[in-house]
Amino acid sequence: MVANFLRESKVAAGILLVIRLFLGYSWLTAGYGKLTGGFDASGYLKGAIANPVKGPDGSVVYGWYVSFLEKFALPNVDIFNSIVPLGEFLVGLGLILGCLTTAAMFFGLVMNFAFFLAGTVSHNPTDLFLGAIVLFAGYNAGRFGLDYWVIPYLRKTFNMKDSTKTNLV
Repeated sequence: MVANFLRESKVAAGILLVIRLFLGYSWLTAGYGKLTGGFDASGYLKGAIANPVKGPDGSVVYGWYVSFLEKFALPNVDIFNSIVPLGEFLVGLGLILGCLTTAAMFFGLVMNFAFFLAGTVSHNPTDLFLGAIVLFAGYNAGRFGLDYWVIPYLRKTFNMKDSTKTNLV
């Protein structure tokens, strides 16, 4: 019942539009600030490595992620200095415009989980919850956006079967 409402209802599409705009603005402004403000992730990465998430017994919970940050992310910080701000900006743009909404939200959730695994709580739980709703709603999340035209065009161009019901458009 809830799934059908999220995926098919125009009322849900309106609610999803508000959620999309809220999340999109947050992502867009965060990315824009980093793009224009000389972003450097090295301090954040060093902090996440030095102070990993620990369980109640004091042991490191996500040791594999700390190893990833230490052995891959920090040595390649220049790559992350480019892809994090650009990714945040593009996720925000996609959500605001309702263009490739589910892809934008998927990558937004990936970044939220990465921040969470590094120990940053902030507004991530709210973003994860709202983002999961947008992602779960699928096409309907972008109904009032560019997806209304983009998704049918992509399906036609790449000869993909329409997995949505015909009453969505």
